[in-house]
Amino acid sequence: MYNILLIEDNDYIIKGIKYLLESHNFKVTVAKSLKEAKELISNKYDLIILDLMLPDGDGLKFYEENLKDKTTLILTAKDDEDIISTSLDSGVEDYIIKPFRSKELLSRINKILKRNKSNELITVENVTIDTEAGRVFVNGEEITLTSLEYRILLLLFQNLNRIVTREILIDRIWDISGKFVEDNTLTVYIKRIREKLGNDNIIKTIKGIGYRVDK
Repeated sequence: MYNILLIEDNDYIIKGIKYLLESHNFKVTVAKSLKEAKELISNKYDLIILDLMLPDGDGLKFYEENLKDKTTLILTAKDDEDIISTSLDSGVEDYIIKPFRSKELLSRINKILKRNKSNELITVENVTIDTEAGRVFVNGEEITLTSLEYRILLLLFQNLNRIVTREILIDRIWDISGKFVEDNTLTVYIKRIREKLGNDNIIKTIKGIGYRVDK
């Protein structure tokens, strides 16, 4: 059973999507605001369906600050070419405009889940992350990372060929550790990860901006 988080405030739409997905053996959790979503996103979801127009903030900003390492589909009434392009460039899996056809929504969700299921292993050079098991292998041998090191490496691997800014990474560390993290702390974490990978070249430093892993 796939686990879906639906971030949507319209009761009519919530009812329709829940009926559609639950009748196809999905488990659906609902957040009607960004505040509610913030409290739920630490749980494991196979897909997050996100509306951009929510009562307490901008959904796209919320995605960029909180969901870039999570599989996300945007479902919104915002039919703006610039917003669509920005969303897709930011890493969302798909962008569907309301009103939508139920069968089309279901087909796109299944396509995303099928694609991601085949991508549970992410490999760059001699490093492989098993995202389902939360394990990292170098030359086929498992290495041990702390939870924060793993989350940093996973975020970089999930955004291959894209720059992940230091600000985004620091936000992730802060969210997980529950305490403020200084900028130089991130530098230390990156150094430790590189040492454990035994390769300084996989994680590239983009001076003054952040880091990137290329494939």
